[in-house]
Amino acid sequence: MQHPSLITFLEQSKTILDHLHSEFGKLQTGRAQASLVEHIMVESYGQKMDLRSVASISVQDASSIVIQPWDKSVLASIEKALQVANIGANPVNDGVVIRLTLPPMTQERRVQLTKIVGQLEEDAKIKVRQIRQDAQAEIKKEADEDVKYTALETLQKLVDDVNGKIEEAAKKKNGEVMSV
Repeated sequence: MQHPSLITFLEQSKTILDHLHSEFGKLQTGRAQASLVEHIMVESYGQKMDLRSVASISVQDASSIVIQPWDKSVLASIEKALQVANIGANPVNDGVVIRLTLPPMTQERRVQLTKIVGQLEEDAKIKVRQIRQDAQAEIKKEADEDVKYTALETLQKLVDDVNGKIEEAAKKKNGEVMSV
């Protein structure tokens, strides 16, 4: 039987990992990726919507992204949102689609991005420590010593597993950032 706090820990750690992967996806790695722009909020029809909800996003080649809105009336708002997002490339609006050509990454920018990856990794580990503390506090209230001991042991294994996944994701992202 799983202790309820272990189940809660698993759910919360999955949320942390999903958020970390989402944040890593937003980092430019020198290769064009739809995840670089799909989260950008665009003013459309009087409300804010993410770019993937108002346009198709395709990667043309290693350094170009083409954004084609489903309704041409939002083309100007998409262009403005991309300029405000400051992703390191200027949008070019040809009246039908918007093209983004990503500049080649400099070594300085790569080093800067590895620091950001490291910070995101550390933030995720801090969140894992916080939810571990919450789970430990709940487990320590357990009356049965055997159940308490087993649950604490299982919790530590889960924490080690989640931290391993965080480190692996950060290592992979650093590899993408540093490869030319």
